[in-house]
Amino acid sequence: MKLLKVVPTVLKHIKRAPIRSSLTLGGIAVAMFLFVMVESMRIGVKEATEMTANETTLVVYRENRYCPFSSKLPQYYEQRIDDIDGVSSVVPIQIHVSNCGASLDVVTFRGIPRDSIEHAIAKDGTIVGGTLDDWKHRGDGAIVGKGLAARRGIKVGDRFSAAGIDVFVAAIQETDEAQDKNVALVQLPFLQESARKGGTGTIVTQFNVEVDDASYLDSVASRIDETFAHDEHPTATFPEKAFVGRAARDIVQLSEVAGILAWGALAAVFALVANAVILAVRDRVKDHAVFQTLGFTGWLIGWMVMIEGAAIALIGGLLGGAAAYTTVKLGHFTMTMEGVNIELSTKPSAAIIGIAISLGLGIFAAVVPAIRLARTDIASCFRAV
Repeated sequence: MKLLKVVPTVLKHIKRAPIRSSLTLGGIAVAMFLFVMVESMRIGVKEATEMTANETTLVVYRENRYCPFSSKLPQYYEQRIDDIDGVSSVVPIQIHVSNCGASLDVVTFRGIPRDSIEHAIAKDGTIVGGTLDDWKHRGDGAIVGKGLAARRGIKVGDRFSAAGIDVFVAAIQETDEAQDKNVALVQLPFLQESARKGGTGTIVTQFNVEVDDASYLDSVASRIDETFAHDEHPTATFPEKAFVGRAARDIVQLSEVAGILAWGALAAVFALVANAVILAVRDRVKDHAVFQTLGFTGWLIGWMVMIEGAAIALIGGLLGGAAAYTTVKLGHFTMTMEGVNIELSTKPSAAIIGIAISLGLGIFAAVVPAIRLARTDIASCFRAV
């Protein structure tokens, strides 16, 4: 209990140097804001590209093609793929994007056959506005992901245009899947004709294939590519998460480079806390001498220094982590490249990790000054006054 009773005294010490404390807290908050933003991006990339044991979706793309504009496959491939053993369903998809390069504000349209919409909805998807029947009965209808709807400020009944496509919002889909919360699902013939400016379409961008069992992924992918290896339009088939990682390779590399910034932010937190604690110890030598005169042991005074370092780091970490989490949550930031979406993670885990690391760094930064002060006798303190 004695160790906790000194907390109010430590907080008063922090308040006694308002300018220094404010600058230190501000610096820590900025550093942790940067760290949490980078961590959110890295977690988002990991979630979008890391395969799981129950992965059952394959993406069939045109061989040696990357941007959706360049991947063109005949729609009649659907039946040939469906005849392959281990395939449970095939959905031909036309992809149309407003920008094929890496960008934070890309609208992705997916053209889906009307009768295949149940296979195209995300596995955890829920229609929270409108109905599937509304979408089926309207040729220009779109099922808009909740992330895209929030980012563009649209709701059921609105019309919106992007990339030369004008649609009516027939429903909104809520899902945690980044590839589904940031796209607009439209009927395949509508998108084929709109993208071709009135022409009819028998060409699609890709096929999404569901297999009967996750253990069949590699064998089914190989059989699909072997089937079309000598056709005019050969294919390249990947598990969905691997396809996302391949298409968004620049974003994946960017997240790895951003990790350096995260380490730099942590180094800044350590330096700021250490500097604040050392300056505070130097300024309060007289106070420490008085404390020892009043009966405070050297180790109790050292404990107070530890608490001060932890408090500064924790408060700064909370400010920066909360600001970053709020920014990501409200901003709905999505990085899109070649038609695939990687969203900054909106889970609180990145903020919690950042705050915990900030606290740990604060304690670590205060250890050496605290030990040195604990070993300093009262005579030395008075001589330094």
